[in-house]
Amino acid sequence: MSPSSYPARRHILGLLLGAGACLASGAALAQPVTYPTRPVRMIVPFTPGGTTDIFARLVGEKLSQSLGQQFVIENRGGAGGNIGADAVAKAEPDGYTLVMGTVGTHAINPSLYAKMPYDALTDFAPVAYVAGVPNLMVVSPKKVKATTVQEFIAEAKATPGKFTMASSGNGTSIHLSGELFKQMTGVEMPHVPYRGSGPAVNDLIGGQVDVMFDNLPSSIEHVRGGNLRALAVTSAKRSPAVPDKPTLAEAGLPGFEATSWFAMFAPKGTPPEITNKLNQEVRKALETPELQKRFADLGGEIQPMSPDELMTYVRAEHEKWAKVVKASGAKVD
Repeated sequence: MSPSSYPARRHILGLLLGAGACLASGAALAQPVTYPTRPVRMIVPFTPGGTTDIFARLVGEKLSQSLGQQFVIENRGGAGGNIGADAVAKAEPDGYTLVMGTVGTHAINPSLYAKMPYDALTDFAPVAYVAGVPNLMVVSPKKVKATTVQEFIAEAKATPGKFTMASSGNGTSIHLSGELFKQMTGVEMPHVPYRGSGPAVNDLIGGQVDVMFDNLPSSIEHVRGGNLRALAVTSAKRSPAVPDKPTLAEAGLPGFEATSWFAMFAPKGTPPEITNKLNQEVRKALETPELQKRFADLGGEIQPMSPDELMTYVRAEHEKWAKVVKASGAKVD
């Protein structure tokens, strides 16, 4: 071959090599993301035993099985969930630190707290909606005689300040459900905030506090066992988990509605291929007969959402609860 043909050969060779590189790159992009390759930490921003903890452990166990890596639950309570949520907001956005967020951490607290350590709408990548639950008005059988909402109101008004109202922390849906009840009935009940639902329920059972508007899953077994007495649910409709208990609206407080929800979030900047993979795996887990039954027994209502749908939902909840907080006058410095 003549020397003049060398440039042409080099040109053709370059084109072939470039095409090969493009094909290899496309093949690499087409491959599913390799995640996770090590244990994943899921922070629960409340103490053990509450609904957030229960749901995180149920879902985490399924994810451990399906993804082949341990999903380690870490309870980090305090400041109405802000401490644990903030730890995730500031974590590396690599998919190995997640938070089981709630209506409190991602919708209520931004309006309730004068200073927030994170931005609920911009510092997180939405992953998956887990479930929504009604709150359950429960009383201590050791301290309260009432078996209905109207009897409770009469008993409480007979001696103002007699009953104390427990909650899982300032600004949680449990707290605000109680504040809404106080507004609508005129009942005086000093608020006793705890660092999570678990210790609050324990003291309610022991009679150290008298009433609580707890997330249904963390109280339902105590109601079934006779350690707590349920009077009503806070949702617009009755819960299949306690079909014999009226809604507060049915019990004489028309328009009363307050529910809680739980969803998984990652730090802002987490690659979409990771959040999408987690979303798919969470949805698959929630579709299993085992979790379907378990959540139904606990009063949890599962609703599949994509990450984008979850973000739209959180924005709407953020606006809704801002109005509730403003109307309640509740504020935490």
